Amino acid sequence: MLKIPGLIDAHVHLRIPGGIHKEDFRSGTAAALAGGFTMLMAMPNTLPALNMAKIWQDTQSQAEREGLCDVTHFAGVNFDDLNHLRTLGKLAPAVKVYLDETFNQSAVFDHTILDQIVAAWPSYKVISFHAEGEKIASAIALAARYKRPIHICHVSRKEDIERIASAKAAGLPITCEVTPHHLFLTRADADRLGALGDMRPRLAEQRDVDALWAHLGTTIDIIASDHAPHTLQEKNDPVSSPPGVPGLESTLPLMLTAVSQKRLKMQRLLELLYTNPARIYGLAHQPDTFLEIDPCARYTFPEYPLHTKCGWSPFSSMQMVGRLIRVVLRGRTVYVDGLLTDPKE
Repeated sequence: MLKIPGLIDAHVHLRIPGGIHKEDFRSGTAAALAGGFTMLMAMPNTLPALNMAKIWQDTQSQAEREGLCDVTHFAGVNFDDLNHLRTLGKLAPAVKVYLDETFNQSAVFDHTILDQIVAAWPSYKVISFHAEGEKIASAIALAARYKRPIHICHVSRKEDIERIASAKAAGLPITCEVTPHHLFLTRADADRLGALGDMRPRLAEQRDVDALWAHLGTTIDIIASDHAPHTLQEKNDPVSSPPGVPGLESTLPLMLTAVSQKRLKMQRLLELLYTNPARIYGLAHQPDTFLEIDPCARYTFPEYPLHTKCGWSPFSSMQMVGRLIRVVLRGRTVYVDGLLTDPKE
């Protein structure tokens, strides 16, 4: 049996407020514990967005009341009053800025507004970007101009990870993350999965996947699930199918499988899923919190029913190696062999 710290997922969508039929704090944190995550960082592109102090505080308080593990939220951007960022900067660990459009979120195209966001956000806290292709160059330019921490979410293309690697080699304060679905799936899988394989960024070619793996030991700082649940009815809507796939319960099994295949060392897995997220975002240590894992167990995913409210995964029926046995959160067992116990009872 292998004992490791409780993991951190630095990029999830829990859909509160405004999307309770897709996920809620109880179901999302149950899925987190079943996937070995004891701390989550939730995105602000909700309805309404988490771009004002009261909305952020109300949502954070709800997460603390209803969640089964720790949850903190990114700040969103209120373009009508960027001064709100100064208040949110005292509350949130990071702000999320979208340079490309995605679900529930329009993109920022005005460089003057980007400069104002940088000026309003605390200089020691991270600005996290959804950026693809040439938009990554805009984020890198901000890091170069202001010499402040910039994080690039869910990198998916060979050219993008190479551009980030060059920026890091030049000494710029840039970090980045990659998702398991961009490590394990390609455009061919998108064709096979149909709407269930649609996400942002979209799945890429094998050459892109190979490049991500090549940089996993160097350039990439974080693996994050980008857990983005939608109901099957929504995903199968031929007119308005939303992008995004769930990932809280599949991330650790996928990465443990990679360890068993010697594509990744366990120490590096811990850096990507625990050490680096805590360091980059300045997250508090969780005392007496750990996982017990059987690294040799073989099974078909999901071995147990999924806890995420949406109830599906693009990785269903995949053969996995490495199974989560037990989760202890602050000294209390909260998950054993597929069963959850409520840590607040």
